[in-house]
Parts: sequence; structure tokens; C-alpha cells
Amino acid sequence: MSDGIATALKDSPDQEQPIRLSGVALPGSPGRYDLVVANGKIADLVPSHATNGGVVTPLFADVHVHLDKTHTISRIGSQANAKVECLFDAIALMENDRPNWTAADIRARAGHALETAYRQGVGAMRTHIDWVTPEVPEAWPVLASLREKWKGRIDLQLAALVRGDLVQVAAAAIAQRVKQDGGVFGAFFYRNADLEAKVEEMFVLAREHDLDLDFHVDEGLDVEADTLSVVIDATVRHRLAGRVLCGHACSLTQRPAADVERILVAAAKAGVALVALPTSNLYLQDRRNGVSPRLRGIAPLKEARKMGMTVMLGSDNVGDAFYPYGDYDPLAILRLAAPACHLEPEEWLDSITRLPADWCASSIAAPLEKGGRADFVWHGARDLGDLISRPQAQRIVYRGGKPLPANNQDWRNA
Repeated sequence: MSDGIATALKDSPDQEQPIRLSGVALPGSPGRYDLVVANGKIADLVPSHATNGGVVTPLFADVHVHLDKTHTISRIGSQANAKVECLFDAIALMENDRPNWTAADIRARAGHALETAYRQGVGAMRTHIDWVTPEVPEAWPVLASLREKWKGRIDLQLAALVRGDLVQVAAAAIAQRVKQDGGVFGAFFYRNADLEAKVEEMFVLAREHDLDLDFHVDEGLDVEADTLSVVIDATVRHRLAGRVLCGHACSLTQRPAADVERILVAAAKAGVALVALPTSNLYLQDRRNGVSPRLRGIAPLKEARKMGMTVMLGSDNVGDAFYPYGDYDPLAILRLAAPACHLEPEEWLDSITRLPADWCASSIAAPLEKGGRADFVWHGARDLGDLISRPQAQRIVYRGGKPLPANNQDWRNA
């Protein structure tokens, strides 16, 4: 068969027949390679003279999604006056829909999302779960059960997203439950009263229960919003380097360059990581009725990485009031970020593969290496640039050396 399409190799009749992907490009590695799969493992990975064999990437990882909210836009959109003109409109619409979040409803929506992500080639995911009252939210045990159901296919982490003003009231009990269920501890902060005390409470509890932390910070364009600096200071004070992740940080885009550099240098030194969410931030920031946006609100990714921060990209919301589109495809997020954030795809592929996989503590979304499990994605493209250029490129996901069913047309005949 043609280069890049799996071809069978003769082998012992007692063993699974090996296959070879010839002349594939591996982003980040020069030249072309032959990738041989046998018995669910990468049996060989060697330089090749073949060309036009497609592109092979590791499985993807997504460190910031909201499976409790997902796929609600159809019923939200059917409501009267369900227009979104700002972040707080989206929050209000989700609150209006929350009474519909029964266990069966959440299981169906989140299950569909996980199936979609799996088919896209996602091997690891961290989902935030709204915690808006002291009681355990309906979504928490449902997603814990889905985590078990999907074990071995997607490494699913649960992250409590505690409402900022609930922290001093109920965070101690929430932290105990998060620890019990092997989750991540987090909160949403945006110019809250007594902010320093609330952030400090989160860190004290994280130390007490040995929990990683994940915060939504500064998701707006108010220049005064600077929860990120408070989190950085607390990370240093509590010696939690490498265990604190912050998402959004939109307000950094409004601060003077000297302030941005100072904050990012401090974050890198403290070991605080950053995840940017291009879809929802582009959709919601500077959104005003009848006016085109001027301020896009995506955190300064290039500067953050230059200063030494771990920087990742995430899908955030999919099919809800915060972002009514999307399909749990991290590659689509990188494709969007390339022009929106002026990123070079070759330099930023790790933002949707290795880096978030590490933060999700995933053993599934692993690097490609000889002897490793044959979990990867083959793409019908000449190279990564071509792949980013054509959103309909054929994609075949391999799990344990076997391709999942694919319905895309052959990319070379398109």
C-alpha cells in the first residue's frame, strides 16, 4: 500500500501481525520515520527514506474542560432572552439551566463528550466541576463513576471549582471530599472581597490534605484584577511549586508591559503553570451588543513561556453558554491559537500533548518511543503546518496498536 497507510508485515502465525507506517513525520523530529507496531507496542521507530507518509502525533491531553456544563446550549438557546453579551450573562444562563442537571442528564452529556474526545485522540483530561453550595454537587459522583468507566481509555481528573465566596464557609469540608475521591482542589476568583484570605485558605487546606491546586483567575479585562499575583505569592509561601495551575488570566492583557513581565517572572520562579483558553476567551471577552471586539483577552502565552512558565492550551467550554461550539479536539484549539496568538505549531504542540498529560498525571497520553504502548494519532497531512492548514485532514487514532474506525476520506484524494 502507499506510504503512511498501515501495511501488514509477515510474522509468526501465533502472534498478532505487525503493521508498518512508512515515511511518517514526527513533529519536533527532523526527517521521516518508519513506525512499526506489534502486539500493542511500538516495536520499532527508525529513520526512513519514504515520504508522504502522513504525520504521527502522541495522543492529546486537555487540562481544562467543563464536563458538567457541556452540551447544554440547545436547551439554553431555546429560552427567551438567552443572549450572551458578556461573561456574566453566560454565568446567569448556566445558573438558569442548573436545575436540569440531574444525574442522568449529566451522565448522558458528559458521556457523549468523553466519547467525542476519545475519537479525536484524547488520552487525558481534567474536568472542572462547579461547587456552588456546601453540598456535594450532583456532577461530582457522576463524573467519578465516569472516570472509572473510562479508565484505561482516558485518564480523567476531577477538579472542584469552588465558588470564591464559598471558600471561607465550606472549603474545609470540600477539601476532605476532594481528597477522598482523588481529585484536584480549585476555585473561581475574580475581584472577590477578602481575596488574600480566601486564597490563603485554599493553600492551607491543600497543604493539609496534600492536594494539587487549580484556579480560574482574572477572567475579565479589569486591570485591577490580579488574583494571579496573590496565587503566586501563596505558592512560594506554602512551597507548592509544580502543583498550582491557573487558567484564563485575561486581565494580564490590560496591564503595562513591565507589570506583565514582573508577574510572569514571579510565576515561573514560583512554579505556577498557566493554561489559556482561546475559544471561550475570544467568544466572551470585550463582547458588547452590536460592537466588534477590540480586546481579545487571551493571556500572553509567548511572554509566559519565554519567562519560563509551563504554558498549555485547553478546550474550556464546549456546547454551552460560555462557548456554544467546539468538539473536544485539542488540535482544533492549537489551530485557532496559531493565528490568534501568533504561535508556531511546531513549538506549541507540547501545549496539547506532553505538558497537559504531565499535569493530568497521565500514563495513557505518553510520548512516542520504541517499546511504548502504541497509542498515537496518524494524520493525513504532509507535515504539521499542512495539518494545521486543513481542518478536515484524515485522522486515524491508534489505541493498543489497533486503529479506531475512521470515516474521513483519504486526504491524498481530497
